[in-house]
Amino acid sequence: MSRKMIVVTGGAGFIGSNIVARLTADDHHDIVVCDRLETADLAKWKNVAKHPIADFWAPEALFEQLERHADVIEAVVHMGAISSTTETDADLILRTNFTLSRDLWDWCSIRDARLIYASSAATYGDGDQGFEDNEAPEAMSQLRPLNAYGYSKLLFDQYAIRQSDRGQSPSQWAGLKFFNVYGPNEGHKGSMKSVVAQIWPKVAAGETVSLFRSHHPDYADGGQLRDFVFVDDIVEIVVWLLETPGVSGVFNAGSGQARSFDDLAKATFAAAGKTASIAYVDMPEAIRDRYQYFTEARMDRIRAAGWPGQSTPLEEGVRRYVQGFLMTGDPYR
Repeated sequence: MSRKMIVVTGGAGFIGSNIVARLTADDHHDIVVCDRLETADLAKWKNVAKHPIADFWAPEALFEQLERHADVIEAVVHMGAISSTTETDADLILRTNFTLSRDLWDWCSIRDARLIYASSAATYGDGDQGFEDNEAPEAMSQLRPLNAYGYSKLLFDQYAIRQSDRGQSPSQWAGLKFFNVYGPNEGHKGSMKSVVAQIWPKVAAGETVSLFRSHHPDYADGGQLRDFVFVDDIVEIVVWLLETPGVSGVFNAGSGQARSFDDLAKATFAAAGKTASIAYVDMPEAIRDRYQYFTEARMDRIRAAGWPGQSTPLEEGVRRYVQGFLMTGDPYR
């Protein structure tokens, strides 16, 4: 009898490759990665090089391959997306983040495969409506994303909820609104890397790192607050969902505790055994009027659904990332 299969789109990316690492280690399913590796010198291939994946599919062949293996596919973990908040081609963003996701939803619904997908805290926009993962249509309609990326994710969340309400959904489906995720295998992300990864070269050299000066009277320089979440916590939520097929819905995926950029930088210096040295620079005027000073995931709904996990404290997550990966000669999981 053929082993059941889980397909991870975006499986060579940051979050996707960490999910692949965990699922291949568990060895309960054949794990297939669907992604683009881009250029060899970008080293994205190293994100999955240590893991015994069953196959590697090109994105343009995804639906053909899904059909070929329809009888053994148990779930699709859909992490593939254009995740850059600065991408300017809105048509490309919608095709990639909404249309493809919609088609995957429809395929999983027809073929009785479960679907777990990446949403985003970017759906909350400037946070004026709070950060509660309320699925009510009237609550979703009040959200105002600040960019096309956030809009594409909100549009699909709304589609998923609407189709589910109509009884036209996979047997299990879950959208995860990722907050500020950090951890190993993000080196290929360039300017979209976490702040830990961005400041690491200077921290390692014992140099001064730069954070944005505050332009808001309620926040000190470097005191802007974010929900920073260690990627291992995200993986645990995905694994729990795969093990709990009765849970469906759109859920926040964060730590549940806002911390400052100062805290994050100091934790990075401490993990490296260095004395913290931080300078503050003016925020570019182009982003000042749409800058978020506070994000914090409300984690009540997923806990009410039965998720038993505990979020990794910021200092511990940064320590594991720095000492287990960034300080080593091989920073790939």
